[in-house]
Amino acid sequence: MTDYPSVADYDPNTAVTLFEDGAWHKSFASEPNGGNCVEVNLGQDGLVGVRDTKLTSSPVFVFGSGEWAAFLIAVKAGQFDLPAA
Repeated sequence: MTDYPSVADYDPNTAVTLFEDGAWHKSFASEPNGGNCVEVNLGQDGLVGVRDTKLTSSPVFVFGSGEWAAFLIAVKAGQFDLPAA
């Protein structure tokens, strides 16, 4: 089992303390003006943090590395693509 706070203990506003400040990374596809992007932090063993780049004190959502891997597979497979207009 992944060693991170249980759902009852999880607080997205304080979860940032699980991650190092300097380990946040924005997508290379991020718009130069900030755009609609998220930052990802892979700095904690077995945990992935995700936060909004536009909010200086954004809540952090925490995923296990297996959950993150499954999400990336689904994205690459087009599972979350919007329908054609």
